[in-house]
Amino acid sequence: MVEILGESLPLVLLVAGVILTIAEAIAPGAHLIVLGVALLVAGLVGLALGPFIGGGALAVALAATVLLVGGLSLFAYRELDIYGGKGAGKTSDSASLKGRTGRVTQRVSRTGGQVKLTGGGFNPYYTARSMEGEIEEGEEVFVIDPGGGNVLTVESMGVVEDEIDRELNLGRVTDAPGTREGEPEYDLEK
Repeated sequence: MVEILGESLPLVLLVAGVILTIAEAIAPGAHLIVLGVALLVAGLVGLALGPFIGGGALAVALAATVLLVGGLSLFAYRELDIYGGKGAGKTSDSASLKGRTGRVTQRVSRTGGQVKLTGGGFNPYYTARSMEGEIEEGEEVFVIDPGGGNVLTVESMGVVEDEIDRELNLGRVTDAPGTREGEPEYDLEK
C-alpha cells in the first residue's frame, strides 16, 4: 500500500477530507467543501479497496476518484446554490421595499407606527407612517415610499386607488343596452 508520512494514502486522504469539510463549516463560502468531499470519498474508497488493489493501481484509482467526485461535488454545489451565489442570498436595498405588502402591528399615523412586511427578511418589522389619516392595527398595507429604509411610508390596501379607479369613481360610463355612449349608468331598480 502507498504510504505518505508513514501513514497509508487512503487514511491521509480521509483525514484531509474531514479537516477541509470542518474548515468549510467554520468558514462557510470558502469553497473547501468540494475538495473536502472529494478527498473524504477517495479516502473511504481507498480504505475499502486497499486490501484488494496494489500500490500503483490504488494511487491511480484514488486520483480518478478525487477527480470524479470533485467534479460531481462542484456541479452539485453550484446547482444547489447553498450560499446564494446566484444572488438569492444577497441583502436587498431599501428601493426593493417599494410595493411590498404587510400588516400593521402598531397603529400607523402621519407621525409613526409599525408594520411587519411579508418576506421582510431577518427582521420584518419596520417603522412606518401614513400619507393620510390613521391605519389601524391588523390592517393590510403596502409600501409606497421606502424612505431610505429607516421609515417606510405605507398606505392601507383598502384605500388604494389608481388612475383607473379614480376615473371609474368620477362616474361610471357604459355602453349597456338602454344607455347612450358616454351616458352615466344608473341603477334602474331604485
